[in-house]
Amino acid sequence: MRFVTLPLSRALAVLAIAPLAACATSDDYPSLARRPIERVSGSAEAAPPMAEPAPAPISPEVSGRLAALVAKAQTSDAKFSAREAEARRRVGAARGAAVGSEAWSVAMVAVAALESARSDTMIALADLDAIYAADMVDAGAAAASSAARDQVIALVARQDEILAGLRGQLRA
Repeated sequence: MRFVTLPLSRALAVLAIAPLAACATSDDYPSLARRPIERVSGSAEAAPPMAEPAPAPISPEVSGRLAALVAKAQTSDAKFSAREAEARRRVGAARGAAVGSEAWSVAMVAVAALESARSDTMIALADLDAIYAADMVDAGAAAASSAARDQVIALVARQDEILAGLRGQLRA
């Protein structure tokens, strides 16, 4: 008769697992079926939706500040538009010129003048952004500041598009 000898660690592992196998053959484990307590029952009604509170009226001071900032942005945009034709002419004359040449330098100065006019619009936009953010935090009348801000954002977007086109022409 031959005895199989197992190392002590394997023998202990087999002995440790053996009781678990006995549990698997038993019918004493809990059911996975839904219990009565887990079933949804009840007759609670949903609360009616709350009406949106009316926005706080805009103060005359803030209204005046918004109008002044939009006017500042429009003045800056008019200055931008006045300088645009000259910048386009200078950039057109510098098309194909070497970087650092006289024509290229004059065109860059004209583009810089446009960027200067744009910076005044950006300052007005930054002030409008501050008012808009304060209105959103304080749950104030954000509609007025949002409308003014959107107007100036449209001006800045148009200016950015023009400047990008001019810079692209100088690089080509």
